[in-house]
Amino acid sequence: MVSIKPKISTYISLSLVLLVLTGGLVLILRDFSYKGSFPLWFYLVACSLITLVILMLLVKMMAGWRFITAGKDHIVIRLPLRGSTKAYPLSEILAWEEETIIANKREFKQVTIAFQDHQSISVSNHEHEAYTDLVNYLKKKAQKQMIKNKKA
Repeated sequence: MVSIKPKISTYISLSLVLLVLTGGLVLILRDFSYKGSFPLWFYLVACSLITLVILMLLVKMMAGWRFITAGKDHIVIRLPLRGSTKAYPLSEILAWEEETIIANKREFKQVTIAFQDHQSISVSNHEHEAYTDLVNYLKKKAQKQMIKNKKA
């Protein structure tokens, strides 16, 4: 039984970035209301951009908060924020693929699994625990559905 859950360290880092962005937004709005040091267009652009980045980070954090269990010839996906749980037998896997990207001398890996009901999930080694266990489980139990990577 393989249990994949989000890495807490990733969510702590993203939360700290959110706190810094929120603090910057509050300081810009405070400066606008008390001093008005900059022209109006600066406040409009800066507040819009910071708010957009905050919302994008929040959506990423909430969408990524899922727990996946693989074992007993099933993959169970639990989304606590939606309050839903979906179990897929291994026979419902259409295809799965592991991608490897090297950036900044670090290796990022991601596995994407597509199911017959047109749903898919992605799990990365930097955002989830037990990533290698999931890949080994898929290689062992769903070898036929694996898409072979082409070297570029």
